[in-house]
Amino acid sequence: MSSSLIYSTKEIFMQTILTGIRINSDLHLGHFLGVILPMTRLANQHSHDSHINIFVPDLHSIIGDIDGDLQRNIIDSLKIFLAAGLQINDHIHFYRQSYVPAHSELTWILDTVATMGETSRMIQYKEKSDDGKESANVGIFNYPILMAADILLYDATYVPVGEDQFQHLELARNLAERFNNKFGDVFTLPAKTSDQAKFMGQLDGNGIRIRSLTNPEKKMSKSDPSENSKIMLIESPASTAKKIMSATTDSVGKIQFDMFNQPGISNLLQIESLITNQPLQTIISRWTGETNYGDLKSQVATTVSTTLAEFQSRLAEISDDDTIHELLKAGEIYANGVANAKLLKVQKCLGLRD
Repeated sequence: MSSSLIYSTKEIFMQTILTGIRINSDLHLGHFLGVILPMTRLANQHSHDSHINIFVPDLHSIIGDIDGDLQRNIIDSLKIFLAAGLQINDHIHFYRQSYVPAHSELTWILDTVATMGETSRMIQYKEKSDDGKESANVGIFNYPILMAADILLYDATYVPVGEDQFQHLELARNLAERFNNKFGDVFTLPAKTSDQAKFMGQLDGNGIRIRSLTNPEKKMSKSDPSENSKIMLIESPASTAKKIMSATTDSVGKIQFDMFNQPGISNLLQIESLITNQPLQTIISRWTGETNYGDLKSQVATTVSTTLAEFQSRLAEISDDDTIHELLKAGEIYANGVANAKLLKVQKCLGLRD
């Protein structure tokens, strides 16, 4: 047996923290603060006693139109984690979803556990099929089941995701519990969504959702036609600062954290908390009661533009694709070993294997 597949007892019983990364060429501040930066910090903090699985969801990507060159985007997306400060060690595993066939096979098995009703209630499916369910491809409908397989194959405890993915996490928990009730303790249930958010450092137990700078009632989105609504990771410091200084706020005239009544101000407070890695309550205490919105905007503009400039500088220095390919090769050996063992256990439960 290859030495790369021999694990110590400690490694076998270590918990797994798992996230899938977006692989497109237009990442914005919401992606950076919602997943990339928190996951990088969590990985650096926990990789001495946890497996950190950072996988490329390339099978998810082909549900819609591919944004640019898929393989180029995969390499570039992994470089973003390195530029964000990820410190590589033997417990951090990069791998491509399609290079671990167990993902697809477990998805089919979980299809027989899930119901049409619960899958059709998934918010993203409902949103993407609003124009007509007849034209929506089956992958959009089945996507949450594949996501459940991504998680359950590795007994992942924590899955840092944005608030819009919490419903899918709950589905993964439900499917695992349903299977376990019939066959015993086969799958580890991921932590509840409230515990997931707290693990990511969100004091109120809710997920991260960076809002549009022009319409803070909506999340920041690359598809928003307004360029001023979003800050791209390749944005210049001057452009970044200008957009934040012109961000939509309100006429209340007093700074306080209230996502319902003052979503614009609250969004700026949240951005400052996430990018400085300070507790949200610390930032809120610093600014609550202040009346000059311009001072808050100026502080956030400086913080964000400086951070992105440093990130862009580090990213420009990471030019070696071979480093990423080596990380993927090692990660895919690890992922196939773990995933195949879990799949075999599931298959035996169902009588598909002796």
